[in-house]
Amino acid sequence: MSETIPQEFWQGVEQFNSGQFYACHDTLEALWIEASEPEKTFYQGILQISVALYHLENRNWRGAVILLGEGGNRLRRYPSSYGGVDVDELLSQSAALLTTLQQIGPDKIISGDIGENKVLSLPKILLSTD
Repeated sequence: MSETIPQEFWQGVEQFNSGQFYACHDTLEALWIEASEPEKTFYQGILQISVALYHLENRNWRGAVILLGEGGNRLRRYPSSYGGVDVDELLSQSAALLTTLQQIGPDKIISGDIGENKVLSLPKILLSTD
């Protein structure tokens, strides 16, 4: 990391983990706009995964699948632990959800709370232990 992670990032992590995906998007987008590399792409990857989950909540299967893939591709550039985040675990959880969504297809996204759907395990951002 070229600089200390700002407090707003951790606010975004809390929003992400509590299912406030649109609020997380707003928080991380403000950081992303002002950031320089390598943080810029890191924020963008997490932001895209958050927006994917927002799309999923709104039954936008296509948007969820596209952004899960794009966010994961951006985060793959980072070490397993970056900025206090367990990047490997976030990638693993996001990839598992992407695979599940691809297997069940757009017509199987049922109504109700996505977070309560037993088939769909939503990713969480975990702190690294390094």
